[in-house]
Amino acid sequence: MSAATEQRTGLGRGLVLMLAVATGACVANMYYAQPLLHTIGRAFHIGTATSGLLVTVSQIGYVFGLALLVPLGDLVERRALITNTMLALAAAQLVECLAPSLWIFEVALLIVGMTTFVAQVIVPMSSHLAAEHERGKVVGTVMSGLLLGVLASRTLSGIVAGAFGWRAVFGMAAALMLVGAVLLRRLLPRVQPTSDLPYGAALLSVLQLVREEPVLRLRMALGACSMGCFSILWTALAFLLSGVHGSGYHYGNTVIGLFGLAGIAGASAAQVAGRLADRGHGGLLTTGTLTLLLASWALLYLGGHSVLVLIVGIMVLDLGAQGTQISNQTAIYRLHPDARSRLTTAYMVAYFLGGTVCSSVTGALYGADGWGAVCLLGAGTATLSVLIWLLSAIRLRQTGRSMPA
Repeated sequence: MSAATEQRTGLGRGLVLMLAVATGACVANMYYAQPLLHTIGRAFHIGTATSGLLVTVSQIGYVFGLALLVPLGDLVERRALITNTMLALAAAQLVECLAPSLWIFEVALLIVGMTTFVAQVIVPMSSHLAAEHERGKVVGTVMSGLLLGVLASRTLSGIVAGAFGWRAVFGMAAALMLVGAVLLRRLLPRVQPTSDLPYGAALLSVLQLVREEPVLRLRMALGACSMGCFSILWTALAFLLSGVHGSGYHYGNTVIGLFGLAGIAGASAAQVAGRLADRGHGGLLTTGTLTLLLASWALLYLGGHSVLVLIVGIMVLDLGAQGTQISNQTAIYRLHPDARSRLTTAYMVAYFLGGTVCSSVTGALYGADGWGAVCLLGAGTATLSVLIWLLSAIRLRQTGRSMPA
């Protein structure tokens, strides 16, 4: 990035990378528990269905945080919002580390979910600071950090739990958030609010944006299906790999965590997806990534009996899910430059509601019918996303318009 470009965008390369790392570190808090579900379940003496709901608890908290707190990104100074929220995250993770009972652990998990909203303040902030011609590239870079955080969280969680026990994972998370809050307070510039709306009016304006913007509604639906597929896979995968319900795999926490690295294709493709969106190929990008999302479930089904095919299936699903995410966010951020946090609120609430609904049934479905039933649920969710996209294309063609970018 040239000096002139940095001055015009307000974002140097170093700052973009810092925002990417911070976003990844924050969002990782949502995923540390996923490869440990079977271990945490044994520690608190709960079965597969109940331990699977631990993912749902954090996602419910995240939906509340997205709905009620992300709009603050348009209304208050963002450096203070980001660093103070990271301190709250550190406190909640420490409670998880020390929780003596399941209900205390679940309350802390809910608070972790709520405060992880901070990652979705950083993403629109980076879009706000970027120039129009490179917004997709900058968002893609920051999203690469977010996706790497998602992947690294599972791998790091498995390694730390294998060496020091599952509670050490959440102690580590608390320390990371504390250090991150201190560093960002010193290094992040002050970013003033972009709206003077009262808080209540800002929340109502989210609903108005949903009502007035068909592109936003379309991308919300696609995002819900995409996150649904993602949650189905990662909720059930720990059960499959640990041998629950008679699967052929019997791996420990460390090996299960390493499967998070199979999704590296999704993170590595984020910047490519952002550049395609910048060049006006958002519609084509979405078509391709939704197709990958659907195809991945055939591979994942076969992966129930072949670890190599399973790894390829994970890679394809993450590539499809994360490519769809980049396409969706780039499209909605073009709609209202002064309301990007509120656009993020609408989109991400739908996104994680999709994940919450799907994860809430996945644990019970796996316990009842195994991996094959889970793959059918995932394939059905991916098929729904393809149908929504095709129906949107048909409707637009009938009105003489092109697919939304």
